[in-house]
Amino acid sequence: MAVIEDFGKYETAWCPGCGNHSILAALKASLAASGLEPHEILIVSGIGQAAKTPHYLNVNVFNGLHGRSLPAATGAKLANSRLKVIAESGDGCNYGEGGNHFLSAIRRNINITLLVHNNQIYGLTKGQASPTTQEDFITKAQPGGVHASAFNPVQIAVAMKAGFVARAFSGRERHLSKIIGEGIAHNGFALIDILQPCVSFNKVNTFAWYDKKCYELPDDYDPTNWDIAVKKASEWEDKIPVGIIYRNNRKPYDEHFSVLKDGPLTEKKTDMDALSKIMEGYG
Repeated sequence: MAVIEDFGKYETAWCPGCGNHSILAALKASLAASGLEPHEILIVSGIGQAAKTPHYLNVNVFNGLHGRSLPAATGAKLANSRLKVIAESGDGCNYGEGGNHFLSAIRRNINITLLVHNNQIYGLTKGQASPTTQEDFITKAQPGGVHASAFNPVQIAVAMKAGFVARAFSGRERHLSKIIGEGIAHNGFALIDILQPCVSFNKVNTFAWYDKKCYELPDDYDPTNWDIAVKKASEWEDKIPVGIIYRNNRKPYDEHFSVLKDGPLTEKKTDMDALSKIMEGYG
């Protein structure tokens, strides 16, 4: 059985105090507790500071284009269902450039886990507003303030009845690790929106700001109650709930296809006769 050390230890390019450090530590702990070996895991990312996470892990890695982690993760999961596939990137990458892919993954209920490092800013490209940046927030690129309402990914995911919807805070590493573990174990699409401070470019949504507002959902909270989940997903201004907001037992996308019931596509042999007939049709 794998232990945390099996997933490696590397020097990172992140700023001291960045929430990404805690997310990486929590992810390692979750993977070690899952019983999975490093070769059984694939982590797919896009572009950004958050997207560097797979570089600091001993697992299979695919580092793709900005906003395109979900399509690559989807293809990998459909091709090899034996892999535990995790997509991860930042709020700009997933909700901005990758916004339509995010919605499609929810609709299809792809059997992957999506970890979003949500610091409400673009960190790699020096601090312009992201889709989750709060209205009136001032940046170098928006000196007059942001004139658009903030995107609430948890609210959208719950409204669309995604299979597993959670929010966590990087400052509560043990709780975060538990949530990641449950998301990985879920059979279907799992969103975990992780609030994390950017110490360089977001001086408003700081560690103290998140820590003061975030509260853990109680043990008697029922995440299968959609009506209550809609209300919880909408909480933000004064208090922010963290934990599993909503989940259901929707049938995962891959279970709809008979060709995948006999094992992964990667283990099937090519029918050359059938392929030849197909190619002849283009003659």
